[in-house]
Amino acid sequence: MEQTVEILGIPFYNVSQNAFIEELMGAAANNERRFVVTANPEIVMHAQQDIAFNQAVLNADYIVADGIGVVKAASSIGKPLQGRVTGYDTMLGLLKRANEMKMRVYFLGAKPNVIEKVVEQVQLNYQNIEVVGARDGYFSAEDSALIASEITASEADFVFLALGFPKQEKWIAANLENF
Repeated sequence: MEQTVEILGIPFYNVSQNAFIEELMGAAANNERRFVVTANPEIVMHAQQDIAFNQAVLNADYIVADGIGVVKAASSIGKPLQGRVTGYDTMLGLLKRANEMKMRVYFLGAKPNVIEKVVEQVQLNYQNIEVVGARDGYFSAEDSALIASEITASEADFVFLALGFPKQEKWIAANLENF
């Protein structure tokens, strides 16, 4: 089985959901930074039209198939993926494992009331996790460097973004060197 499967120039990491969570846990335990893009067909198609977005996506350490359309496309070219690796399921799996390991997380994105509820639910359901920061997704470009500095200073083991595409991939690519 191939390690990556290329679809329209996007190299999808061929991994199962559970194996991916464990791989990311190992990286976090070794203080190794990873940039993950969970790409669905809409993201793949947008990458064909937006060069800056394409470069941001290709800058990721891992691009995983967050959409059945990507999985079916891989099968149609005779290079099946092990399955979907969704951002939501990856986050839940990482939170479960981070809770076991008493790790630190930072959340960036969503509307103010949504991010507050996320933090509340994480603190309620994952009591061993330390939420070291949370900011909504409504910030100016000028605030990006400050936010990146806050994330670095927080010493978070995981940073979860919910800025929507293409903003979040471009934001990570532009600020990755600051982490």
